[in-house]
Amino acid sequence: MKPLRILLLLCLFSSGIKAQSSYVSSNKKIADLYFKNKDYYAAAEYYKRALQISSDTVGFVVPYAFENKMQSESPKLADYEYCVFQLASSLRFYKDYRAAEAWYALAKNFTEPGYALSGFYYAECLRSNQKFQEAIAAFQDFMNKYKTADSSRDKAKIEIASCNFALYEMRYPRLYRFSKLFNQINDKGSNYTPLQLNNNFYFTSSRPVAIGKGGKDEVLEDKQTKLKAVKKESPYINAIYEASGNPQDAGTVVKRIGAVETGKEFAAPAFHPNGRLMYLTSWTAKGNRKILTVNISEGNGATWSAPKELGAEVNINGFNAMQPFVTKDGRYLIFSSDRPGGLGKYDLWYCTLRADGSMSQAINMGNTINTKEDEQAPYYNYKTRKLLYSSAGKVGIGGLDFYESEGDFADWTEPRNLGYPFNSSKDDAYFTPLNDADTEGYISSDRESVCCLEIFHVKKEFLTVQGTVLDCQTDKPLNGAVVTLSDSSQELRMTVGMDGKYTFRINSNRALKITAEKHDYLKKMLSYNYDELAKADTLVNAKLCLKPFTIGKPVVLKDILYDFNSAELNPGSERILDQLYALLTDNPTMEIELSAHTDNVGTKNYNQGLSDKRARSCVDYLISKGIPAERMKSKGYGFSKPVAPNKFPNGKDNFLGRQQNRRTEFKVTKI
Repeated sequence: MKPLRILLLLCLFSSGIKAQSSYVSSNKKIADLYFKNKDYYAAAEYYKRALQISSDTVGFVVPYAFENKMQSESPKLADYEYCVFQLASSLRFYKDYRAAEAWYALAKNFTEPGYALSGFYYAECLRSNQKFQEAIAAFQDFMNKYKTADSSRDKAKIEIASCNFALYEMRYPRLYRFSKLFNQINDKGSNYTPLQLNNNFYFTSSRPVAIGKGGKDEVLEDKQTKLKAVKKESPYINAIYEASGNPQDAGTVVKRIGAVETGKEFAAPAFHPNGRLMYLTSWTAKGNRKILTVNISEGNGATWSAPKELGAEVNINGFNAMQPFVTKDGRYLIFSSDRPGGLGKYDLWYCTLRADGSMSQAINMGNTINTKEDEQAPYYNYKTRKLLYSSAGKVGIGGLDFYESEGDFADWTEPRNLGYPFNSSKDDAYFTPLNDADTEGYISSDRESVCCLEIFHVKKEFLTVQGTVLDCQTDKPLNGAVVTLSDSSQELRMTVGMDGKYTFRINSNRALKITAEKHDYLKKMLSYNYDELAKADTLVNAKLCLKPFTIGKPVVLKDILYDFNSAELNPGSERILDQLYALLTDNPTMEIELSAHTDNVGTKNYNQGLSDKRARSCVDYLISKGIPAERMKSKGYGFSKPVAPNKFPNGKDNFLGRQQNRRTEFKVTKI
């Protein structure tokens, strides 16, 4: 696309000022009317007319000195600043972040208080366009300038954290394979809420439907200004569709479920496991906002009766309820609502479903799950006890992100962001699985679209990590050892059996640690970096052995050598101490006594002093490597604790015995 060009730059000749002013005012009022009625696409087109620019905003580049000319030459500066801000906002609401970014780049410099949030929205557009480093700088600039006491600064802090999170995630992506459905399922408009049920695939689409020849005229009116605008009734109607055949096949055919009902739209189907009930979301236009209610239909799976509105357990007059989900065990109905008693905008709520078809009053899912922003699109796997949903209120990559929490409706673990590329810098929502393990399924995302959600097939890929835990002394499998695998986002644990074998399947190839431990054994830890993991789909550790220990029992460090009559460590001794350093690192709570011993050549006092110095040199070396001094105690024993005779019974020198006595040991004093 070519950069958008300004067709007319503020005609400033005196003969044209009056005509231009009228032209701007008229288009601005029409744009405002569309904006008020949430028709942001039409609003943007009229704000462009008011600014006298081309309607093409794709690849827009602000012309040089455009803003300066407005400020210095325009007799209607206020109108132009207003139109720039409103155009940027219309594009943002329409989710055309590329074009919105360029206009907010102008608006963020406006001095009128009403445009003070332009800097925030500019940074938000940068983040949506995956310009994360620039977005961080823009959010920081916004916080430096914005002085109003509201939640915007707190939101900016979360956004900065999200940008840093996104940079890390995109550097070390999770293992997923994505493919957009290129068939009738992803047609015009938004396509979302995929649902796989047996051999049927259901989804919602706002694709055009026939509404009569030419469509009806819809009159928009501003009661204050008496201004009216006429537009054709939108053919883009949200309805539920069913696909026959494999949803991934190019020739998949879809059909709409139910007839088009004037003024009504339907979305987000959910089925009770008994197969006789379908829950869905329905709304009608009422005033300037849509009221969403969860409805229920009864049928035989082929034809469905007219939807009936659920009772006050779910729907409360004046508030919204949407996106129902029924657990496969039939126990719970989960939905999203802005009803009273929530934590923010849309929260997740649930009702208990009874055997007779009735349901309990809705219960909020709590502040571990819900935030001050939107929580939507719940999915719960009752077998794994994991809730997967979308939130806009936590640190993430951008827009609505998928999060996962484990729990039983009474208690939930802290939600975990599912990372990149499962999440994108735009909106990601509505997961439906193809198996009980949730390793394959479909999601909705606008990651590849300017404005609209599309449906993607997603499949987890795995790195297999396997090995055997052994006893270092016997070289036999160590039954009952616990092996833990952890990376920056998860921790997995298992207890090995008689064969000592462990196996993990992980959805990430970022740096990880494997830790093996067992009572009366020292822990052992292995670390692997991204480069090592990225080269393989299976990581095999042939031998991971643990050393047994007893509190207070000395362990000899073989080959710790010193020069004659010296306490200085040589390079070979340092390599042996590096092994002790690894043990201390793997066992971060362990405390030791490190001792040195001599043979009986020389006086008692001399050997005592020499052994003190040698023990101390070992401890000093470990401190230099980063082991805290308080975890280690040095002690010299001279020749007071021999482990072999220094002389034979006949009085001759026992060279090998004296060699054994000249040793360095450590013993565990605390674990």
